[in-house]
Amino acid sequence: MSIEPLRRLLPLAVVALLSACSSTPGPADLVDFKPSVQLHKLWSVSVGDADGNVFQPVVVGESVYAASGDGDVVRIDGGKKTWSVDVRAELSAGVGSDGALVAVVSAKGEVIALEAKSGKELWRANIRAEVLAPPAVGGGVVVLRTSDHRLIALEAKNGQQRWLYQRNMPPLALRSHAGMLIVEQVALVGFPGGKVVAVSLEHGGNIWELSIARPRGATELERVADVAGTPVVGRSEVCAVTYQGRAACFDASNGNQLWGRDFSSHVGMDRDTRFAVLVDERDSVQALDVYSGVTVWRQDALPRRGLSRPLIAGDYVVVGDVEGYVHVLGRETGNFAARARADRSAIVADPRPLGNGFVVQTLDGDVVAYEVRH
Repeated sequence: MSIEPLRRLLPLAVVALLSACSSTPGPADLVDFKPSVQLHKLWSVSVGDADGNVFQPVVVGESVYAASGDGDVVRIDGGKKTWSVDVRAELSAGVGSDGALVAVVSAKGEVIALEAKSGKELWRANIRAEVLAPPAVGGGVVVLRTSDHRLIALEAKNGQQRWLYQRNMPPLALRSHAGMLIVEQVALVGFPGGKVVAVSLEHGGNIWELSIARPRGATELERVADVAGTPVVGRSEVCAVTYQGRAACFDASNGNQLWGRDFSSHVGMDRDTRFAVLVDERDSVQALDVYSGVTVWRQDALPRRGLSRPLIAGDYVVVGDVEGYVHVLGRETGNFAARARADRSAIVADPRPLGNGFVVQTLDGDVVAYEVRH
């Protein structure tokens, strides 16, 4: 099946350009503050340049797996490379892992599976489609999300196709690197049109579907309402946010909406047992009560800084920015607590939790682990 025509896929850079005035200045100056904690760098490992794509590191236990555009895939333990493999292909997406298998995707649509323990190549499978999102690995399958929003599941043991899931798409959709979340035997996926769908890992069937937002507006551009980032789950809740639409949480047991409110984000959200934290299209970081959706705090001092998806890390909220800075905000107040610079390139990939800290990957390929210390 052919790749979705590019005219239907709207790059996020174009979205930002169309939603801003041509005279909009660059990133806002950083505000001064007195740090209340220390952002301690545990280690930094260079993996390689992203070459225009977004590579998401993945953490399994204490191991970090990461990849670069030129085909290097690495496993990092304690700040040292346990193994580094050149897969001899330019990559467009990675990394996915369940701790047993590591998966990346080439720019030509070839899925490459490696043994997590050694880096030994296990198999290759050509799905003949562009993939920008990291693979999801679990339940005996490797699930790929193509840029035209099909889902393809391959057998983890040999790369044979198990199933294909596809649905009708709106005329215009964001060109997104958002991945999927595997929970037990289900893949949770956000789609254009404001839908979150639970897909069976066993057979690829649609188990249930939630409507986060409904497209609205007079033009195709105004009607773009894609789910941003990966959906997040609590004990029995599923939450997500869309671009030009809404943020909402649902009771997954019955599909009832717990709350919803107008919101627009192209990076997504995180949540814990108390807060849902989101970054809106103006780079305002907001914490909402996870059970009511009421705003608890809002941090507006980072406009135009191209913030990453937020991560709740213990008592703090972490975001990266377009200049390579890592910002740490107090979880209870949103006040600045610490700041550090990973390198001079953008942090577009999602920050990931690692032990008592977190890890980020920059576009230049530095994978950096931090810990907040008092």
